[in-house]
Amino acid sequence: MAERIGVYPGTFDPVTNGHVDIIRRASLMADRLIIAVSTNAGKGPLLSIEERLGLMREELADPRNGFDGARVEVRAFDNLLMHFVEEMGAHFIIRGLRAVSDFEYEFQMAGMNARLNPAVETVFLMASERQQFISSRFIKEIGRLGGRIDEFVSPRVNEHLKKAFRDGR
Repeated sequence: MAERIGVYPGTFDPVTNGHVDIIRRASLMADRLIIAVSTNAGKGPLLSIEERLGLMREELADPRNGFDGARVEVRAFDNLLMHFVEEMGAHFIIRGLRAVSDFEYEFQMAGMNARLNPAVETVFLMASERQQFISSRFIKEIGRLGGRIDEFVSPRVNEHLKKAFRDGR
């Protein structure tokens, strides 16, 4: 049987506890899971691609998160997702859903990806109950305005964001 390779794409600006939860659950479905961090300059990310890659790698290396480093890897991409998936030899794309409002966009994206390559499946994972309301956008807004974000991100990410906000980003 061929190795089951999955890709979980996102901007991860910043990586949240919700992302880590999806990664943990998705890693159980794949022999190898690739976390694809999009450069996505069009979204105007707060953190550089190097910062996002570094934070994601640190989260995955943290033994408290329980990841098997041989099975989960982090890579940047700046091309069409389907091209990246094909380059990686992946068989499925993981997408997290927090609320019904996410579904319409994700449904359209899954349909388009199926037209681009019908051999690649899209798998939707519902966010865990405690993570459903977490979004990177809200975390950045709350943190920038001095609110507490420590229950939504790891201590490492929290400190990194505090520094970014102090630096005027």
